[in-house]
Amino acid sequence: MKMAVLREEIIIRAMRADDAEAVAGIYNHYITQTIITFEEEAVSSSEISQRLQNVQSSSLPWFVAEQAGEVVGYAYADKWKGRCAFRFSMEVTVYVSPDKLGYGIGTRLYRKMFPALRECGIHVAIAGIALPNEGSRAVHEKFGFTKVAHFKEVGFKFDRWIDVGYWQLIL
Repeated sequence: MKMAVLREEIIIRAMRADDAEAVAGIYNHYITQTIITFEEEAVSSSEISQRLQNVQSSSLPWFVAEQAGEVVGYAYADKWKGRCAFRFSMEVTVYVSPDKLGYGIGTRLYRKMFPALRECGIHVAIAGIALPNEGSRAVHEKFGFTKVAHFKEVGFKFDRWIDVGYWQLIL
């Protein structure tokens, strides 16, 4: 991890509707170029806006990292499962613009995320990680997540089978 100094300050703030296009741009890179997400078709900014509304309607956080007026990363929490008994367990997700990896942006987003989840009364954060993904594994373990499951060949993308691991953090 390079942890170089960024020229412009990074601001972590709540996502707004007008961030949807930038968030879609970041996410679409991971959809079309990586196995990190199992979505296979690029998403529109209107789809991201709908997802933001769903997260906000559940009173959950969605944060963006902004540098010099540009969104360079984001993190959000969403329901892990739909059943009522899981209401205190949320899945967390973080994405950073590919040209900003290694600068600690994901760490900064999660530093804001986990206290916000505690304030919401959330008990467990869960991260599903397509494997291999050393960067995601490292950032989650940095915050105390532990690996609790490994599913072999459950995803299929780019003509290959992909494993998924699950990490858990008791907040």
